[in-house]
Amino acid sequence: MFRFSFAATALSVALSTGAFAGEQYVDSTGYAVSGYDVVSYFDLPQSPVGAAQPAPEKGLKEFTAQYNGASFAFSSAQNRDRFLADPAAFVPQYDGHCAYGVAKGGKVPGNPTLWRIVDDKLYLNITKNVVGFWEEDIPGNITVAYGNWKDIEADDASDKDIPDFRAEAPM
Repeated sequence: MFRFSFAATALSVALSTGAFAGEQYVDSTGYAVSGYDVVSYFDLPQSPVGAAQPAPEKGLKEFTAQYNGASFAFSSAQNRDRFLADPAAFVPQYDGHCAYGVAKGGKVPGNPTLWRIVDDKLYLNITKNVVGFWEEDIPGNITVAYGNWKDIEADDASDKDIPDFRAEAPM
């Protein structure tokens, strides 16, 4: 069902070294990942490739933390504390930008409801259509995106809106 290559695993180890720190994408909510609880993704069952993922939990204003120049919101104090113990383990790759967009050489925002975890790393994509392209070759797209990220990482975060997505600030 999940057939990710050794190269993707090796890449995941390389990515965990902190090479992915940059300007975090923050939308009109004022929060990274549109205020969704990044820890909650890792507690959800992951759907097979080609199927929609379950919805992550929305964060609450009362449980927040700062990381990578952005505010992250959490659904509970426990999730916030898990995040604070190892933020890099939970933040989306490419500073919350669309993983397929990075594979194509640019920065566009990631939709927090279009996600996949690969080798314990969270990846977001911008639209359902893009998810299809991303899933055609996830390991290959990760490899290409990693190479592209070195060249575009320092670019400003995307200022585009996420199509067909209504961002709501945590309550």
